[in-house]
Amino acid sequence: MQELILIVDDEPKIVRLARDFLEKNGYRVITAGDGESALAAARRDKPDLIVLDLMLPIIDGREVCRILRRESDVPIIMLTALAEEADQVVGLEIGADDYITKPFSPRALVARVHALLRRTHGEVKAPAILRVGALEIDSEKYTVTLNETPLRLTPIEFKLLNLLARRPGQTLTREQLLDDLHGGASSIDRSIDSHIKNLRRKLESPSAGSPFIETVYGIGYRLIEQQ
Repeated sequence: MQELILIVDDEPKIVRLARDFLEKNGYRVITAGDGESALAAARRDKPDLIVLDLMLPIIDGREVCRILRRESDVPIIMLTALAEEADQVVGLEIGADDYITKPFSPRALVARVHALLRRTHGEVKAPAILRVGALEIDSEKYTVTLNETPLRLTPIEFKLLNLLARRPGQTLTREQLLDDLHGGASSIDRSIDSHIKNLRRKLESPSAGSPFIETVYGIGYRLIEQQ
């Protein structure tokens, strides 16, 4: 089952941004806008990790963290606009496992979430279903749909697309792709180019949200979601 993340923040734009990126990376997400609702959601839904803002209405983030630590060992990432070292130390002292300051990169938040879950629960099993815009990849059924239309991919094409979709926006070198595909580099690394060319053709769609594969010349490829 996909990991469940609770995002607690009273700024709707931040909640939406964090939720969208976490969901695109295969996590389930629930949200709360104040400390009281956060405690209720944590007790009711038992999330696998909590992203907790420091400055919250009704009950502030520090007190929420203290209460949660008396009841649970759920991993907590403290989210705050306060960049002073003292505030970061306080967050860790009252039980937070990590912190990230605003403004933050949503990709950095996703990386922190994944790393913390890996440290606390062991290697996290990759989510069965990945979504990048209008693209959906089911790694258990080995199916891919784009705008709900099934795509017919070869096994190598499926593996390549799956690798790129697990790191949307991140450039993967040919060596990385070959290593993941075959367990080691190959002298015929240009074969990746042929597979990518075929994938591009199958992903062609004018619809918003349809991803495309971008070439980073001299390095490799990355999957980009069209706006």
